[in-house]
Amino acid sequence: MNTHPTIALGAARVGFRGRIHAIDAERGGAGLPAAELERRLIELGFVEGAAVELLHQGLFGGDPIAVRIAHTTIGLRRREAMAILVSAEI
Repeated sequence: MNTHPTIALGAARVGFRGRIHAIDAERGGAGLPAAELERRLIELGFVEGAAVELLHQGLFGGDPIAVRIAHTTIGLRRREAMAILVSAEI
């Protein structure tokens, strides 16, 4: 059971390191149906318990973001990343 507070990955700052707690596709405003967004995120490796690090953000408006999951770097829009709930590593 996760005892650490969770935040949306889309709200995290560059340098954030943590673990994925859950996917809540209803929170992601990506213009996709929730089931489709959840499926796509899971296919990219965003699964519960996976380590995640926010590496970089775009210059204008902080979008998109570069996220390391396992040994892969993936670019996401912040609105998509809002569906990924994470807890910080302490």
